[in-house]
Amino acid sequence: MIGIMLNKREEKEMVYLLKKELEELLSDLKDDQIEPMVKTVLEERYHLLFRLFTLLASPAECTRFCRRKQEYQ
Repeated sequence: MIGIMLNKREEKEMVYLLKKELEELLSDLKDDQIEPMVKTVLEERYHLLFRLFTLLASPAECTRFCRRKQEYQ
């Protein structure tokens, strides 16, 4: 198990960076021109970053980045 200690400013910065990355991933996943193999990798990255985001952000912020089931089928 690996841990990390952040002060409030660092936590806000981390949440900001994760939000921007998740927004970018969501827009890439909606793009039909991206190959399925690349989308699989993007999907894995999305899940990893979203799990990290849920540890730092409030539930209200997390719902903004939840994907609907039909979006990833």
